[in-house]
Amino acid sequence: MSKSTAVVKASDAVVSPVDPNQITKASKALLAHIKKATAASTAVSKNLLADEESTVAETPIWLTLTTKKHIADTNRLQPSKIVLPNPLNADNESTICIIVADPQRHYKNVVASEEFPEDLRNRITRVIDVTHLKAKFKTYEAQRQLFNDHDIFLADDRIVNRLPKHLGKTFFKSTAKRPVPVVFMKQREKVDGKRVAKPKGPKPKRDPVENVNARPTPEIVAEIRKAIGSALVSLSPSTNTAIKVGYASWDAEKLAANVEKVIKELVERFVPHKWSNVRSFYLKGPETAALPIYQTDELWLDDSKVIADGAEPEKANIGKKRKAADDETEAKAEEGAKDESRPKKKAKKAAAAAALPESNDDKLDKEIATRKATLRKQKAAAKKAVEV
Repeated sequence: MSKSTAVVKASDAVVSPVDPNQITKASKALLAHIKKATAASTAVSKNLLADEESTVAETPIWLTLTTKKHIADTNRLQPSKIVLPNPLNADNESTICIIVADPQRHYKNVVASEEFPEDLRNRITRVIDVTHLKAKFKTYEAQRQLFNDHDIFLADDRIVNRLPKHLGKTFFKSTAKRPVPVVFMKQREKVDGKRVAKPKGPKPKRDPVENVNARPTPEIVAEIRKAIGSALVSLSPSTNTAIKVGYASWDAEKLAANVEKVIKELVERFVPHKWSNVRSFYLKGPETAALPIYQTDELWLDDSKVIADGAEPEKANIGKKRKAADDETEAKAEEGAKDESRPKKKAKKAAAAAALPESNDDKLDKEIATRKATLRKQKAAAKKAVEV
């Protein structure tokens, strides 16, 4: 493998450091290995019903991305789409179920119309709206039956957020058949390249049966073809992401074209910090080793957290040490607060003392003597009155 030695910075986000020749080499080697392994396993099993060509055709090829930091904080139930030069699910055998906004009758009429392509119409086996979905598929057994009856599920983006409540873990515990969002709502008109703003005020009442807010039939067809042929990106809170990019029955050039397109779109649209956060890309089958396509020499996104050779890392205050340090900090803060409050108390006392009148001892002695003399006279008068 021709390993890149250049360190990619965030400013180089537009230029891909992945070598296209390396993608082609990995694709050829992986496809050859899968075909050889399939032929060997078929010969060993001696199963007369096993078809080598069909087994290879159904074997998916995955592109795995490894990042330095998580590319998503929470699980996303809606898969994102990357349009491929060589669409996936292009065969006429896979069946499609479309979950639409009310009413379902309009969309059934669209599928049955002459404008709708016949090859695509034959693949659509069910069109159902949310109201009928809630009524018919309440039980777990009914949801399992719906899950097994169809290969691909599409859902109007207006109601796709309500589906986890109605379909439950049957559909959302894995990413195999999660409903892919499609845009069926009629788009607002554009003037000079800008969409016309919605009128302010209360909205007029609209009959959902007669006046359906849906796109024209050609646009609906294009949206369905785009969804079933795109690579689906289901992000999770981890550093690893796997995306199906083709099948083992494809040519190496066809597979390499899809891989190159997915790498470019994936880094530009979904990876924070772009190429600075990418660690590696691998190509693999369901039961094969991962073949490297790209590996970076820069293992860390933030160099400030890298410790040089021979340097000792800072020891964190853990347990009692941290608690003792926190207690000491609190004690110092309390002492500082007390010291700040002491001058304030002294100032208040000084102000109160200044507000009191000055004392005069001579004047006070005279008042005391006068009060004593008055009391003596009152006692003497009371004594005479008792004797009489």
